[in-house]
Amino acid sequence: MAMTVAEKVLARASGKDAVKPGEYVTARIDKFMCHEALAAVYLNLSGAGIHELDDPDRVVVTLDHYVPAPTERAASIHQFVRAAVNQYKIKHYYGERAGIAHQVMMEKGHALPGELVVGTDSHTCTYGALGVASTGIGITDMTYAMAMGNLWFRVPETVRFVMNGTMRHPVTSKDIILHIAGKHTAEVAQYKSVEFTGPVAGEMSVAGRMTVSNMAVEIGAKFGIFETDEKTRQFLAERFDGDIEDIRFDSDAGIAETHEVDVSVLEPQVALPHSVDNVKPVSALERIEIQQAVLGSCTNGRLEDLRMAADILRGREVHPNVRLLVIPASWAIYRQALDDGTLAALVDAGGIILNSSCGPCFGAHLGLLASGERCVSSTNRNFQGRMGSSRAEVYLASPATVAASAVKGYIADPREM
Repeated sequence: MAMTVAEKVLARASGKDAVKPGEYVTARIDKFMCHEALAAVYLNLSGAGIHELDDPDRVVVTLDHYVPAPTERAASIHQFVRAAVNQYKIKHYYGERAGIAHQVMMEKGHALPGELVVGTDSHTCTYGALGVASTGIGITDMTYAMAMGNLWFRVPETVRFVMNGTMRHPVTSKDIILHIAGKHTAEVAQYKSVEFTGPVAGEMSVAGRMTVSNMAVEIGAKFGIFETDEKTRQFLAERFDGDIEDIRFDSDAGIAETHEVDVSVLEPQVALPHSVDNVKPVSALERIEIQQAVLGSCTNGRLEDLRMAADILRGREVHPNVRLLVIPASWAIYRQALDDGTLAALVDAGGIILNSSCGPCFGAHLGLLASGERCVSSTNRNFQGRMGSSRAEVYLASPATVAASAVKGYIADPREM
């Protein structure tokens, strides 16, 4: 029977031959991802008198939101996380020494094609780049799921985006997902699974797919999934020693909506304040001066992103009125960028290299905005007050646009660089 990937995964996880949209199922979870939110989960579990997890070996924990701890409160949260790791004998604990949780989950081989993965972060959908049905859940749901090993789901409808044409440099996967949000709104896939397909999906690197899947939640999606292919297998070959499921989209599966995306006509895109779907092509913008540029995060902090920015910045200097913050998505990426000279190029241009963490993306620390300041960022959200002052403005763009803007001092078209 033809099914969407979401239906296949939820059917398998709930012990059924088939499921259909709108049906409620109780599904066994393959992996759990927690960051600092484990502190709250720990307090819930302890308060309920639960001293053992269903399977601690399926739990992966990192510290990434407040790293290093900027306040006494954050330090206490870290303390609770460490206590939980010890109490529940969680062996897959990376602390502050690996990077941002979503990158770590994939780098360390904890998210595999065909699995059902939940995390205490809305951008857990990133793992869909590897054919994983992954989604963010709240503290209460995670408390239950980690204790019982399963969780209820409503089987989602599926929306399919078919990406055709050819990406013209420096247009990137970030520009594609911003274009989709701008054209179809942030509600187009509300509580739906999204399947990203078409020739361009196959041409994208795994890193590019991660950017698109990461931002699937910004168009409302429960899951944001790519098919597996040779690129998937190569990515996992050095990270997982075992059979890898082949995830394919059934052409005759029940799809609620199909949207065609002609990538060939796209130019660099920018999401204006204060909504991810308030998108315009960069050429349509008037001169918007900036005071900060952020390169990195779980959305665009991978090696190809840093290299793209470095290519633009070599031989140039960051504008004197701009702070360029660089956040590699993981320690592994940090080391690669250090070894190949990418970080040196960014530093030579005036970039400030920060540790692998969520930092300014959600307004924690390491680069908050003052009242009246503007930032162009390769992160995933630009809600009012997201990066500091409620009177500041955040503009979302690709690493290439961020780098070009950092040099110019205003939001600039990277094609001019």
